[in-house]
Amino acid sequence: MRIGVIDTKACNLNSVLQALQRLQAEVIVSSDAAELQHADKLILPGVGTAQAVMHGIEHFKLQDFIVNSTKPLLGICLGMQVQAQTSDEVPLKADFNEIKTLGIVPGHVQKINSQGLRLPHMGWNTVRHTDHPLFRDIAQDSYFYFVHSYCLPLNDFTIGRSEYGQSFSAAIARDNFMGVQFHPEKSGAVGSRLLQNFIEL
Repeated sequence: MRIGVIDTKACNLNSVLQALQRLQAEVIVSSDAAELQHADKLILPGVGTAQAVMHGIEHFKLQDFIVNSTKPLLGICLGMQVQAQTSDEVPLKADFNEIKTLGIVPGHVQKINSQGLRLPHMGWNTVRHTDHPLFRDIAQDSYFYFVHSYCLPLNDFTIGRSEYGQSFSAAIARDNFMGVQFHPEKSGAVGSRLLQNFIEL
């Protein structure tokens, strides 16, 4: 089983790579769609900003490859958020108020309505999930590690939800596309189980 990690040059991939290596997965790290075609499954990590991730996707001409892929794909953190249609996460002093993202799932990423709780939402939080195979053998209300200030609201493709001032999508799935807002690579044994479930899909 060969896992292709999509490198948009917008984030540090080290934690994801280490987690996959601990699971003894064969990994390809590339920004080249032709190389990534040789992978059985794809992971789209994301740390930083939606604009930086989308810039990398556009710069390396990966958008059509990602959107049209029939391979199982897991987005992590921003890698999940950019599967939505648009995002409010624009740079300071930008002359636009939203960023167009991949449009794989309907929805608009917005700043968390934290009800006075500190942002970013950083630390361990529980996830209540459906019976999607990504969560096989993972108990309800297991704790995962989050770092984010923006979220995708609950929608028809939500398979996991969490709470931080508001309810939001902690995990989504549509056809072969999946995403998690949390960082499984930083979530200990339960995160490893989720990554193993993805590998075994």
